[in-house]
Amino acid sequence: MSVIYLLITISIIIAIGFFIAFITAVKTGQYDDDYTPSVRMLFDDELLKSTKKETTVEKNEDHNLEE
Repeated sequence: MSVIYLLITISIIIAIGFFIAFITAVKTGQYDDDYTPSVRMLFDDELLKSTKKETTVEKNEDHNLEE
């Protein structure tokens, strides 16, 4: 029975250690996303093209409704 208490104590100490390591990593910016902003510029054109197509289609539909 004493072995169970020992294992529970050790597991709680290890869990607290991992939690402290996680909090430290978050505070130092370990999980900040540096990759996405550098790649986002490659996909901006596709977003602009699709919105231009949508607005062009909407303008054409509006123009057809007026006639």
